[in-house]
Amino acid sequence: MTRRNLLKSTALSAMILPLASGVFAQEASGDLPDGPMPFSFDRLSDEMRTLATQPHVVETVDDGFLNTLTYDDYRAINFLPERARGAAEHLPFQIHSFHMGWLFPSPVRMFEVTGEEARPMIFSSDDFEYRGELAARVPQHFDLPGVAGFRLHYALNRPDIMDELIAFLGASYFRALGRGNSYGASARGLAVNTGASEGEEFPTFTRFYIDRGTDPSRIVVYAALESVSLTGAYRFEINPGEDTVIGVTARLYMRRDVSVLGVAPLTSMFLYSEKNRAEFDDYRPSVHDSDGLKLIRNGGDVLWRPLNNPPRLSGSFLGEENPRGFGLIQRDRDFENYQDAEAYYERRPSIMVQPRGDWGKGYVRLLEIPTDLETNDNIVAFWVPEAPARAGDALEFSYDLIWGALPENPDADLAYVHEMRAGHGGVSGVEHDGASRKFVIDFRGGMMARLPADDQNFEAVVHVTGGETTHMHHERLAANGDWRLVLDVTPTGDGPVELSAHFAGYDRKLSEVWLYQWVRA
Repeated sequence: MTRRNLLKSTALSAMILPLASGVFAQEASGDLPDGPMPFSFDRLSDEMRTLATQPHVVETVDDGFLNTLTYDDYRAINFLPERARGAAEHLPFQIHSFHMGWLFPSPVRMFEVTGEEARPMIFSSDDFEYRGELAARVPQHFDLPGVAGFRLHYALNRPDIMDELIAFLGASYFRALGRGNSYGASARGLAVNTGASEGEEFPTFTRFYIDRGTDPSRIVVYAALESVSLTGAYRFEINPGEDTVIGVTARLYMRRDVSVLGVAPLTSMFLYSEKNRAEFDDYRPSVHDSDGLKLIRNGGDVLWRPLNNPPRLSGSFLGEENPRGFGLIQRDRDFENYQDAEAYYERRPSIMVQPRGDWGKGYVRLLEIPTDLETNDNIVAFWVPEAPARAGDALEFSYDLIWGALPENPDADLAYVHEMRAGHGGVSGVEHDGASRKFVIDFRGGMMARLPADDQNFEAVVHVTGGETTHMHHERLAANGDWRLVLDVTPTGDGPVELSAHFAGYDRKLSEVWLYQWVRA
């Protein structure tokens, strides 16, 4: 098993483990219908609204074969590509399923939508390869009661290869790709009480309805979401391309009060980069799926918060009204800064959430969890509405999820943070006092790129909470034209130090706003 495959399997296990640990057993709810049934998004929504008035039930199955699968067994199961739904007909989107069992004890039902009707999709043991001694334990021609999830394949990069485009697996997690990407950050249907004192809840997609429609360049997936605290009906319009755009409509029906309702949640991994590399004895300069949280404010200001791997659980709250967008971004696209010929971190997709309509007041919450392994997703970001979610509420959120390289535009008006470094404060090469820390932030592009090195008509605007700035200067780098801001900061208490900085002049902001939280061990 290569390290790349190990990372995929282990990271996936870490991602969906809370789902398995939170399941409680109930009797199976019955067999799938034999024939077509009426279907529309409104019908699904009405069904989930009614279901929210009833107690939550998690379906399990009694079949011994599925209930005895171990981790090693699960690794010995592969879906057969020639059995992909749509492969024989050479359809533009082909459906592969994930096998039930191991961490996936509850069946996920799948349906195919044609017009205003939905028909059940049946997967059997004939659709899978079972390697080694497992093959003797699996009954032949056995119809599975459901699947664990599915993935769509599409000719994303080359017309002769059906690439994996998007995968739904585990709770409400899913991952997608733009052209040239490899899997990295994930999205979820919903986050419930993430980081709250009462403990996190993991809503689950229990049914999927796939509508190929008549447009070969897109596909629509509907999903039923179920949880102790709520139900939901989801619509995903998937448009693959250089940037894959997924239009999401989420209709939520509250069973009970929820203290933290996380809308459009994103999950990623940040282990280290140039600002904390000294803590890791590794030949690679950087290891991360995303390196920053980006928030585009309603007025056009851009906030950039570099991600961190803190010594203890850390959280940030970015308040906003009707944000234009937020996301977890992989800004560094240079292989030289990773040197990983298997994981290819420079290819990991960025994900931006672009709200449709007005979301009102709320905040983007960022959680950073300490980790010493790159197989752990330790970064979570989501939108929390200001209005609390109460039992009986019906809520709707619509937004676009944009997956791709999403490079910054150097010709935009605002300069962006190209790189950030950190180290001990004071003068380099001189004994350090042990208290201060130096932050070096390089801004690139924008109007600033056209200003001369001796321009005196703009300044750095710096704010520090929980500390004080003991040194500050900025200069233009002759090597690449970036503007470098250098700060030495000394803490004034025991808590985290919050920092922000941007450049302003000529009666306007000249750069995005750099934010950072310095959490000391």
